[in-house]
Amino acid sequence: MIGNEECIRLFSLYLQVEKNYSLHTVSGYTNDIHEFEQFLKEENVHSFLQVQYIEARLFVSKLVERKLSRATVSRKLSSLRSFYRVLVRDAYLSENPFSLILQPKKEHRLPRFFYEEELDTLFEFARNDPSSLGIRNYALLELLYATGIRVSECQGIKLQDIDFHLSVVLIRGKGRKERYVPFGSFAHDALTTYINIGRVDLVKEKHDYVFVNNRGKSITSRGIRHALQQLMEKATVNGKIYPHMLRHTFATHLLNNGADLRTVQELLGHAHLTSTQVYTHVTKERLKETYMHHHPRA
Repeated sequence: MIGNEECIRLFSLYLQVEKNYSLHTVSGYTNDIHEFEQFLKEENVHSFLQVQYIEARLFVSKLVERKLSRATVSRKLSSLRSFYRVLVRDAYLSENPFSLILQPKKEHRLPRFFYEEELDTLFEFARNDPSSLGIRNYALLELLYATGIRVSECQGIKLQDIDFHLSVVLIRGKGRKERYVPFGSFAHDALTTYINIGRVDLVKEKHDYVFVNNRGKSITSRGIRHALQQLMEKATVNGKIYPHMLRHTFATHLLNNGADLRTVQELLGHAHLTSTQVYTHVTKERLKETYMHHHPRA
């Protein structure tokens, strides 16, 4: 009988080779499986192959008791359903114990985004820091808003990926899918200044990654989030803020100003249009403007 460790290895191989997922994504999936394995030990179940519907149902109940968000529970369920689907496919099991477990209904929260006035405050604050790290942070801010790319995608950009003549950048997204994303004059100028001045000052040993940390090494996704989080807090932008809001803001502003949904989907790198449709909300100002312009008795 195949052991638990070998089951996880097979699943990890499936995610990397067949699904072409990044190491970060694979790690997230396997962490969910390890968490389930720990639960099984506590229930005196020693093998993944011994799991029945009752254990699967009990695990979900435990997740709910911990007051985890619906999105988190849904993600863990998806990981386990995929894990057992592989074991069934490879004939280690005859049926998937998670196949009858229903996904929790998703919470329909509108993505949070910056208003243009908030962005102006943020950009102005970032632009006034003349240090090498300040120049880097401003370039990060401009590029993330100009392109709507994920922080993890930004981290992987190399010098040869940027075409300054055409003002486009090659992005490697989820599933290692590649796409070209254009950027505007503000991001162009910020990147040029950073690469020619800020980056030159920070880099000690030659490498191709565009964005670097204070030691001149390639910056991590966590490093980007930390740097921008601090910048946003210092700029005293109101409310709870986080770097991914720049991606939400990019999509919201494009759609509010007339861009079509398919184009925004392509720019964001969404595999499915339904992922992009969440951004079809509009700001209160836009709603009021439309109402005042079109209603006969406004």
